[in-house]
Amino acid sequence: MHRESSCTADSATGTEDLAFDVFARACPSRGTLEHVTGRWGSLTLGALHESTLRFNELRRRVDGVSEKMLSQTLHALERDGLVHREAQPTNPPRVDYRLTPLGSTVAERLLALIDLVEERMPEVLEARAAYDGTRTDSGGTAAGRGGR
Repeated sequence: MHRESSCTADSATGTEDLAFDVFARACPSRGTLEHVTGRWGSLTLGALHESTLRFNELRRRVDGVSEKMLSQTLHALERDGLVHREAQPTNPPRVDYRLTPLGSTVAERLLALIDLVEERMPEVLEARAAYDGTRTDSGGTAAGRGGR
């Protein structure tokens, strides 16, 4: 399906004459797609789909994410309206993160993709092994690396 590359919105409200196209370079939907589909964004949305979590709970659930990257990811997802941050006026302060209704909708679709990838991993691993087998020269080193 061919989509005409366009992306227009009223600069003051961002809502007039909506014709968003992620394939258009300047379209703001591209940034949101990056936030959602990036490694940490997708894992964060998936983890928050399970339940409301505090920062350190979320960090433990998303194994391997640094504090800085999780913080940046949460800020981007909150700005896009996908995550809600709620600070409790307690001592010490308690901050909870949960998905917004929009975030839940996005996470459900993302989790369907994650489920598909996990389900089909045996095929992926077979394809990788076949690919790697054809890309190894007799000396055991990978060939065809674009001159690198």
